[in-house]
Amino acid sequence: MRITGGSARGRKLTSPRSDLIRPTCDRVREALFNIIGDRIAGSRVLDLFAGTGAIGIEALSRGAASVLFVDQSMEAGRLIEANLRACIPRPRAAFLPLNLATTPHLHPLRAALTPGDRFDLVFMDPPYQKNLAQRVLAMVETADILAEGSLIVVEEHQRVSLPETVASLALIDHRRYGETGLWFYEPLPAPHRHYE
Repeated sequence: MRITGGSARGRKLTSPRSDLIRPTCDRVREALFNIIGDRIAGSRVLDLFAGTGAIGIEALSRGAASVLFVDQSMEAGRLIEANLRACIPRPRAAFLPLNLATTPHLHPLRAALTPGDRFDLVFMDPPYQKNLAQRVLAMVETADILAEGSLIVVEEHQRVSLPETVASLALIDHRRYGETGLWFYEPLPAPHRHYE
């Protein structure tokens, strides 16, 4: 695994020893960032089910202002720390240990933020075919953490069917790369939102 673009392009990422962490392959990551290229510079990024941190580190390499990495695994936390050291000097990044498969809401995440903080980009790469994507999308939608004009990207197995809308989030694009699917959601205008 390597960073595919930006200041850390070509830097190698440490891979997980455990099969419980499934990194996004370089080809899919490069395609994703080519699609959202104009949104990255200066963005505040939330990387859910962060794993190795490849998505968030790629965002930092390409000019994101900051990244909050979230994963249940302390192995993931160690991988992210090692990969940040190898790729990004003085990153504006933090790691939050949180089990998104069992938590009923994102209060712990919101509590970790400075009041008024919002994310411009949210990446979500749950374990494939575990029925987590739609539930966590709904949690993101109700948590009051999305900036105006934000984008949420879900990576899942291409066989999974995700809905056109999840509460006030609307599907705007869907791409397939082999076994991997990418779904792109944007919030509807503010009157349609329902916060916790």
